[in-house]
Amino acid sequence: NPSCSPPLLIPIPCSAKPEGEGEGESVASWELRVEGKLLDDPGKVKRKFSSFFKSLVIELDKDLYGPDNHLVEWHRMPTTQETDGFQVKRPGDVNVKCTLLLMLDHQPPQYKLDARLARLLGVHTQTRANIMQALWLYIKKNKMQDSHEKEYINCNRYFKQIFNCLRMKFSAIPVKLATLLQHPDPIIINHMISVDPSDQKKTACYDIDVEVDDPLKSQMSNFLLSTTNQQEIAVLDVKIHDTIESINQLKTQRDFMLSFSNHPQEFIQDWIKSQWRDYKVMTDIIGNPEEERRAEFYHEPWTQEGVGRFIFSKIQQRRQELEQVLGIRIT
Repeated sequence: NPSCSPPLLIPIPCSAKPEGEGEGESVASWELRVEGKLLDDPGKVKRKFSSFFKSLVIELDKDLYGPDNHLVEWHRMPTTQETDGFQVKRPGDVNVKCTLLLMLDHQPPQYKLDARLARLLGVHTQTRANIMQALWLYIKKNKMQDSHEKEYINCNRYFKQIFNCLRMKFSAIPVKLATLLQHPDPIIINHMISVDPSDQKKTACYDIDVEVDDPLKSQMSNFLLSTTNQQEIAVLDVKIHDTIESINQLKTQRDFMLSFSNHPQEFIQDWIKSQWRDYKVMTDIIGNPEEERRAEFYHEPWTQEGVGRFIFSKIQQRRQELEQVLGIRIT
């Protein structure tokens, strides 16, 4: 599917403020928001920020917030409602180191190859179809397909180490490849949450590339599904067919004229012969009337036998007619 990769801008604003908890008491806290938008949106419909990701994990300083409260996780589920951003709020009056792990939601899904196979194929993270294509190109380039049994490949030393076999069927490749595929690496952003009052509303921006559908894809789909457009396409197909027929006829005429121009005498002789053959076919003429009209034609050695066969066939024909009329069989 055609796609483009505009950068997704992720601003991460954070702020620190005291919160009242009873009379005369306040507890310092900070707030972290993760949001984003496309810098160059090719579509007219705005997509929610979460629609680009399969999961998001915010890991806070474990020493400050303990093993049970230092992770904030969001994972896509079938019932997930898309959102424009994520917000985390915690108490604290010191700067906090945090790590953001963003897992992109690739469509179709992408996989990370085993390091050894990735170096061999020159492919790190790709769709299953592209990985299979790269694998086939490598097999073809290195002539690993068995010359006698085409459904087998003979592994070279690298394939022997990776797939742990000397020989395997093409049909077995997807099963063996599945053990070498992993989930893609997440996008990792290391960020410092500042609680300094002078740094309030400070925003850190990061650019990441995401895949979006080409807007031309939907336009092409709508165009092909339109009844009016289908009728227009049918009319254009007929016009193209007629134009091709006209071109072929003009080419035939041009070749005819060029042949006459280049070799007039030979052309006339060949043309007369061709016309005579066509005339014989059209009028069901058998033999050669030009030769048959001369007396010498009937003095050939086969003439006597031919006349005898002709008379015999006429007698047989007349006998059959008499049998039919009289209702008897003449012997």
